[in-house]
Amino acid sequence: MTPEGIDTTPQLPKAFLVGICLDNREYENSQRSLDELEKLAQTAEIEVVEKFIQNRKTIDKATYAGKGFLEEIKAKMDMANVDLLIFDNEIAPTQARNIMKLHGIEALDRTEIILDIFHMHAKTKEAMLEVRLAELKYQLPRLKKLWSHLDRERGASGSASGASRGMGEKQIEVDRRIIKDEIRLLTHELDRIMTQKITQRKKRENAKKVCLVGYTNAGKSSLFNRITGENVLVEDKLFATLDSTARSVEIDKGDNVVISDTVGFISNLPHSLIASFRATLKDVMDADLLLHVVDIADDACEEHIKAVNSVLKEIGAEKIPVLLVFNKIDLLGEYRVREEIFSDKYEGSSFISAFTGENTGNLLNSVREKLNQAIRCSFLFPFEEQKILANMHEISEILSKDFTDYGVQVTAVISRDNLYKVKDFLIKKSDATKK
Repeated sequence: MTPEGIDTTPQLPKAFLVGICLDNREYENSQRSLDELEKLAQTAEIEVVEKFIQNRKTIDKATYAGKGFLEEIKAKMDMANVDLLIFDNEIAPTQARNIMKLHGIEALDRTEIILDIFHMHAKTKEAMLEVRLAELKYQLPRLKKLWSHLDRERGASGSASGASRGMGEKQIEVDRRIIKDEIRLLTHELDRIMTQKITQRKKRENAKKVCLVGYTNAGKSSLFNRITGENVLVEDKLFATLDSTARSVEIDKGDNVVISDTVGFISNLPHSLIASFRATLKDVMDADLLLHVVDIADDACEEHIKAVNSVLKEIGAEKIPVLLVFNKIDLLGEYRVREEIFSDKYEGSSFISAFTGENTGNLLNSVREKLNQAIRCSFLFPFEEQKILANMHEISEILSKDFTDYGVQVTAVISRDNLYKVKDFLIKKSDATKK
């Protein structure tokens, strides 16, 4: 039984956050990035006590931030009982070691926090393998830090020249070999999973593939649930979704598409993560259409668009057709003018609320048009072809039906992909897409 008055709630580790700004003109961007790091830390269950930005002309090669700045930070950390110092940039292993050696500060970086979040949120075998692979790739050049306490063994015994290697260096070599072996095994297993995915896709080659992409927490999972009627996890956290989820949805008469929800992107996404998640990102690379979901209520949404486009280019998906989807219009309130501005700037984009469902019907119409290029046609079916006429209800939207001396004349909206099935009965075609 817990004694009265004693708080047994687990205490979260406390952290200061640090960003380095090398150009005063980029100070506002540095602030936004540091705010994002705060969300990442909170998602990783770390309590953020304070945030700092140091203006510098160059990065300190030894400790990343300046010596005087770190001395001040150390004093503040001791006073506030703070455990960690998290940099908004990726710091080198030697810099982390020097910060600990010279200032007694445990320093982490943005990549380590992202990896920790991915580790927490990975649920499927595939995601767990991908996260583990990314972790190992990150750890490999940082092994020396783990064994620095054995470095003093170097030269303590061996040849008279003192050139023999100590336990620390030997252990590093052993660990490096173990990690490289595990990386090789994980890569082989993920290659096998990717081969299975390719085989599965071949079985549904006739179905068009739509993939949701976007900045993390833009509302992709909410939109996926709205479109498919599924109940995929939705949380106000970064990287709540890691596992790619796919469902078949009928968006038109006789036309099914496979819609996939994927891991979110972020600025400065570690290259090791992009490389490790190639099996998951295969859904993106194989898509016929990408729905690029953007949180329009976020002031940094245009920077987020650029960040996502950068990742799409890195994985070779920049040439896939994209429909820009501005989500969360319900959060704009009186600032709906942003919708008007963006509709002019990003012509052809959609503006929706996955939460309320506003305009999602219009979005599906846009998806249908992008995928199928639906057209309005007139057909004449002889009376002896009534079976084919009956099938028209499954592959098209019939607008009118008239009985003539020569058969049944039908006006319908049909996708170009289905048109070949009834092309022998076509009498008139309009190139206008369905509105």
